[in-house]
Amino acid sequence: MKPVRILVDSTVDLPERCRAQVRAVPLTVHFGDEELIDGVTIDRRRFYERLIESDVLPTTSQATPAAFAKEFEAVRQAGESAVVITISAELSGTYQSACIAAADYEDIYVVDSRSAAIGSGILAELALEWAADGIAAAELAGLLTKKRDDICLLGLLDTLEYLRRGGRISRTAALAGGLLGIKPVVTLENGAVTMIGKARGSKQGNNLLVQKVRESGGIDFSLPILLGYTGLSDALLQKYVADSAALWRDHCGSLEQTLLCSVIGTHTGPGVVAVAFFKNGV
Repeated sequence: MKPVRILVDSTVDLPERCRAQVRAVPLTVHFGDEELIDGVTIDRRRFYERLIESDVLPTTSQATPAAFAKEFEAVRQAGESAVVITISAELSGTYQSACIAAADYEDIYVVDSRSAAIGSGILAELALEWAADGIAAAELAGLLTKKRDDICLLGLLDTLEYLRRGGRISRTAALAGGLLGIKPVVTLENGAVTMIGKARGSKQGNNLLVQKVRESGGIDFSLPILLGYTGLSDALLQKYVADSAALWRDHCGSLEQTLLCSVIGTHTGPGVVAVAFFKNGV
């Protein structure tokens, strides 16, 4: 059986300890005419500095088939197989790019995570665990395709304006959440962004996020869990961790956290608190 390499695109946010175990195919961030390669020519912290400083709202573009083909060729030359995990096809053409490139290679399996950021990240972390257990690439891709339906990704946003500008939600939905002090809670349903609640202020927002976690059916603590944030400070995330302590304290000693990548930050803006887990008892 060929060794299995796990590939992701650069929107897939993994814990720091896992990042060296995968190869990431980058998307691109544009500030006006300036083109920056996500995670290569701009790192996460510098991106958020630029986002706050700039009068120009950045845009993003998908990873190309050529970028995936470069990684796939390396897999073939190494005599390996690969499983590729991408951001939801509803949010980006990156999945399609990977599929186009994979058509020219054997033993390359592309999985649409139907999620994003840390939601895709926990699926990739699970892929690493299963690959280490010796599961072959084809079987692994099938298992991940089933398991992606159990992912719950929830985010408390400071504003819906960035999602509206990026075309990820409608103007009407953005206006509905745009009242003064309103903090929207969003999730991904069938791979697309959906607003599922709103609260006035961060404290009520944190409480609503906790409520939505409970309503999901609870957390499978035997599988990966990851928290994330956007911006230059994790203060809002730490406040959420404190406010939601009852969810975690009897089940895990600590919660892994990460700064979300620049592509995700482009579409959400700063001030996001996010949690991703696999639903319990599914």
